[in-house]
Amino acid sequence: MPIGALLGVVLGVLALAGAGVAYAGRLGVGRQVLTASVRAAVQLAAVSAIIVVVLRHGVFTAAFIGLMYIVAALTAARRVGNGWSAWWIAAAAIAAGVAPVLTLLLASGLVPLKGISVVPIAGILIGGAMTATSLAGRRALDELRTRHGEYEAGLAIGLMRRDAALEIARPKAATALVPALDQTRTVGLVTLPGAFVGVLLGGASPVQAGAIQLLVLIGLLAVETLAVLVTIEAICTRYN
Repeated sequence: MPIGALLGVVLGVLALAGAGVAYAGRLGVGRQVLTASVRAAVQLAAVSAIIVVVLRHGVFTAAFIGLMYIVAALTAARRVGNGWSAWWIAAAAIAAGVAPVLTLLLASGLVPLKGISVVPIAGILIGGAMTATSLAGRRALDELRTRHGEYEAGLAIGLMRRDAALEIARPKAATALVPALDQTRTVGLVTLPGAFVGVLLGGASPVQAGAIQLLVLIGLLAVETLAVLVTIEAICTRYN
């Protein structure tokens, strides 16, 4: 793909079109579409400038993964809301999902302990955990606020606070896993995900690309399931 003025124009048109549609449809996210597009451009430009150094040095690789984790936790906390508690809930949920899965992949040798392998895999897993945590947290809190009367009814019949909250929030919050489940079920039929295409473009065989994509998808399911579980438990344990 040529990098130049044409790319900039097309990206600008797409961003303005998305924002315009959101504004015309009164979706309330028109400005966010523009700011997200600009941030993506700036951040990717910055990452492109430093990625070679990051991938060559283990310390920088670990620091970069740590930065990804912190940004993901802050982003999920902002989406969930509820002040300081949202930060530690998001941080704990993302860590609980990513840490064991990434450790298994590295310890097994399936993902080589090299920056060029670890950074993209860690980024995919952290991104998935962030999205799952955001969705589960918002849905759990929305459900508890909307159905607070049912929560109080549960307390009235003798349920503990955590148990009463779980009865209300868990089914709705668990739908945060729907995107990951649908992506896994339809892979190869509806979409060819980025890991598959990237490995193919890198010169690997279709079988190797499929194996890596399968590892990523099932790893993501494990990560997001753990993140959702921790999010629901944390919110329901503290809910009052």
